[in-house]
Amino acid sequence: MTSYLQIDGVTKKFGDFTALEKVDLSVRKGEFVTFLGPSGSGKTTTLMIIAGFEKATHGDVLIEGRSISRLAPHERNIGIVFQNYALFPHKTAAENVYFPLQMRSIARSAGLRKAQEMLSLVGLEGMGGRYPKELSGGQQQRVALARALVFEPSLLLLDEPLGALDKNLREQMQIEIKRIQRTLGVTTIFVTHDQSEAMSMSDRIVVFEKGRIEQAATPLDIYHRPATRFVAGFVGESNLVPAEIKDAGGVAESAALGACDFEPAEPVSPGDNVTLLIRPEHIRLSRKPIEGRKNVSMHVDTIVNYGDNSLVIGRVGDLQMRVRVLGADVVIIKEGEDCCVSWLPESVYAIPAA
Repeated sequence: MTSYLQIDGVTKKFGDFTALEKVDLSVRKGEFVTFLGPSGSGKTTTLMIIAGFEKATHGDVLIEGRSISRLAPHERNIGIVFQNYALFPHKTAAENVYFPLQMRSIARSAGLRKAQEMLSLVGLEGMGGRYPKELSGGQQQRVALARALVFEPSLLLLDEPLGALDKNLREQMQIEIKRIQRTLGVTTIFVTHDQSEAMSMSDRIVVFEKGRIEQAATPLDIYHRPATRFVAGFVGESNLVPAEIKDAGGVAESAALGACDFEPAEPVSPGDNVTLLIRPEHIRLSRKPIEGRKNVSMHVDTIVNYGDNSLVIGRVGDLQMRVRVLGADVVIIKEGEDCCVSWLPESVYAIPAA
């Protein structure tokens, strides 16, 4: 992969605490990469080191092969959007967007013209004369995005910019940000702890945990082929079942499920300990066993109805199982009853033990 942004062995220590440990990552030009992980996992610290607001204890950050680690933030030609937008309340939307150009000594008339063009790109045509207090939260977010893009940055960094928006507006802005990013082709790093944002917007997702990268892959690979148990449990709903390999061709033994066929993705050997991942939406719920599938009996404890779908939570022996079904299909079973749950071998993914 030809690298545009290179994070090379970056470690960050705060006293005795190691926030990042030997982080390596390559990002292609024009790629939309999301840093995903729980609070304290290192994703924002990595972003701040790229931006220049934090200094790495060890390691280097390069853009097009050139180290930027010794450059001040304003010398890096990087656009940044934070969650709180940080707009100047006494400046109009157009003046806010013009500000980075003003700092680069661009003439006011030319700069304001370019600011208006950028406001049009983010869907705010004709609103350049409004002050931040006259704009909604979503509109303010668009102004902040236009300001970060108006000087044609080499890199765009977005630090949880949608966190303050309500659900519907957040989903609308996810689509808009991706559209704008594709239109301009700007290399983008997006930080979030929201899985749905990461899945819907990214070319690649980088999952952080305890200062390390657990996996960097496409959204579909992260979801269907997680590299570690942490990734499998953090991204999406999951049934994680401890098991032991009995046949390297694709048979594992679980205390709760017994012999379980799976599709091997990596070489395994008899006796290896693994974790079997079965996503809830890949499990069928029925009254009787279904031919051609792995069938087990489950006692239903709880049914949570979401309208268009339902989550059925039950027990197979000592193992808790979660099954996601279409809302209309859950009427065949009630809480407190026993049912049959089943799946196909290709729905089972074996994750090597750490």
